[in-house]
Amino acid sequence: MRSMKALPDIRLETARPTLDARPLEKRVGLVALATDHTSEVDFRRMVASERIGVYVARIPYANPTTPENLRKMQPSLSAGAALILPDETLDAVCYSCTSASVVIGDAEIEQAIQAAKPGVSVVTPPMAGMRGLNAFGVKRISILTPYTVETSRPMAAYFATHGFDIQSFSCLGFEDDREMARITPASLVELARKVTHPQADALFVSCTALRAALAVPGMEEAIGRPVVTSNQASAWNCLRLCGDDTPRPEFGRLWTKPLAQ
Repeated sequence: MRSMKALPDIRLETARPTLDARPLEKRVGLVALATDHTSEVDFRRMVASERIGVYVARIPYANPTTPENLRKMQPSLSAGAALILPDETLDAVCYSCTSASVVIGDAEIEQAIQAAKPGVSVVTPPMAGMRGLNAFGVKRISILTPYTVETSRPMAAYFATHGFDIQSFSCLGFEDDREMARITPASLVELARKVTHPQADALFVSCTALRAALAVPGMEEAIGRPVVTSNQASAWNCLRLCGDDTPRPEFGRLWTKPLAQ
């Protein structure tokens, strides 16, 4: 055994260093699914900065993506939010699951997260998508999801209930969100071209698992209309809630718009 060299004396500095009020000025919490490959990466790319921190908690989820399995996440929402910087305030919290949000309900999700983080602004992807579409003043839309028909039905009902005229609705029949994350952005551009109805004024692409935020510029070029996606809209919504109104057209036309509640 090698002999250990003598340890140095350890000196305690008595002068306290200067402390900032916060390590970063703004804090965004992200409650993601255990299986999610995409949301955290997108939020690091679009939201995180020297001014804004993104803090993530993951909650249990098991495929397949069915309304029943999505609904099972509701009891975990408060505990998940509570794990994000316990006893510290956040400027916004996003629950990053579009399909579960429409099944559980925006109000129920807000209540569950605010039970752990009282008064925090809560964002869900369908809520952010709706706000994004409202920012363009459009009502006639096409919708694309990677889900099955069964899981897509609540999505159609959500947007119809909020006053949107759905010109077309297309789904891809996937049941596993890990496979949804493997769909190439280039494929999404081609799908946008195929599924957008001629009378639709915008396209909404649902699902936080999809790498759709990367494809927004290509999709908008392909269809000549605004494209709003789950992660792109959620990140935009969270940034606007943090007071960041900087136009960033590289993330799509939406990122040139102010938040429309």
